[in-house]
Amino acid sequence: MSADLNKKMVSLGTQRSVIRELFEYGKMKAAEIGAENVFDFSIGNPSVPAPPCVNETAVKILLETDPVILHGYTSAAGDADVRAALASSVNRRFHTDYTADHFYMTVGAAAALCCCFHGLCNDGDHVIIFAPYFPEYTVFVEGAGAKPIIIPADTKAFQIDFEALEQMLTPDVKAVVVNSPNNPSGVVYSEDTVKKLSAMLDEKSKEYHHPIYLIADEPYREIVFSGTTVPFLPDYYKNTLVCYSWSKSLSLPGERMGYVLIPPAVEDSREVYAAIAGAGRSLGYVNAPSLFQRVCAACADETSDVTVYETNKKILVNALREMGYHVVEPDGTFYMFPRSLEPDDAAFAERAKKYHLLIVPGCGFGCPEHVRISYCVPTATIEKSLGAFEALAREYR
Repeated sequence: MSADLNKKMVSLGTQRSVIRELFEYGKMKAAEIGAENVFDFSIGNPSVPAPPCVNETAVKILLETDPVILHGYTSAAGDADVRAALASSVNRRFHTDYTADHFYMTVGAAAALCCCFHGLCNDGDHVIIFAPYFPEYTVFVEGAGAKPIIIPADTKAFQIDFEALEQMLTPDVKAVVVNSPNNPSGVVYSEDTVKKLSAMLDEKSKEYHHPIYLIADEPYREIVFSGTTVPFLPDYYKNTLVCYSWSKSLSLPGERMGYVLIPPAVEDSREVYAAIAGAGRSLGYVNAPSLFQRVCAACADETSDVTVYETNKKILVNALREMGYHVVEPDGTFYMFPRSLEPDDAAFAERAKKYHLLIVPGCGFGCPEHVRISYCVPTATIEKSLGAFEALAREYR
């Protein structure tokens, strides 16, 4: 007798992402030849510690808060004082006037995105995603019963191909996802790009007589280089929902803490908030972890020391270009997305393993002929890896 299971879920549960497969391969190789001999650029796990305020705040809260309250349920949407503190932080930084009632606490940015897709979309709605993109977007969108529509990448600058967008921006489109600073390219959308996108969405929303929501996925907002400014999208387009996480800015990926911001300017904002909350209820995401709600709220204006990422970026970009790799320079994050040295990026990434270089094929990000390098590693690892990148490049000369 065989179980009549959901075959799609079985497939998702048995086939790890390429990133996770490489990460596990790297751990196996490290045990075999020593971690110092494996150049694992597979996964976006921050290599710098959380700022001191995180541990200090956690200890203070644990010592000073009634454990019955601390470890009990918060409101489904998140502790009211936490949400008020976040509103104050965002208001200080972006000159807004949000309140606690505009924030919905989530288990990381992934849950924030899933709440948005499930809350906004009906079966068959379209969600536009710009390549290159985080691979799980398509899983999240399809899980909500919607259809992901992929806009091909502008590989010259990794901004938006507006001609392709206009062709695919049909009445079926319910939402557009923007990830800036971008995983995997590291590029920040320019203000000109944001203004042009906002104008197009405004025009099409009026033409189709329904709002097209802009979902801003922003876990890398604070990780930017050389004075780069990340446009705050609600300032440009009223129907913007912001999905945020402290996984990268505070180096807390394992704590899974984030939020959805639903600004009051969003059309029917209270109903949209209710839809997000309803999606959280349906998915079982209510009540994000109580302790780290409080920790992240107290540390919301802090960031980890991300200067090491800029150092790593400069070393890698300069060295790879000298070796003959084509690299669009990242504006932020801790990723770069050079062209592979052969059309088959998966074959190129497989060949890199010969030199214990673990890089992720671009096809998984909707952008073949590229590879992602996650350089959130110690600078010594970057420097030691250059010989391996050179040996790999030599095979193609």
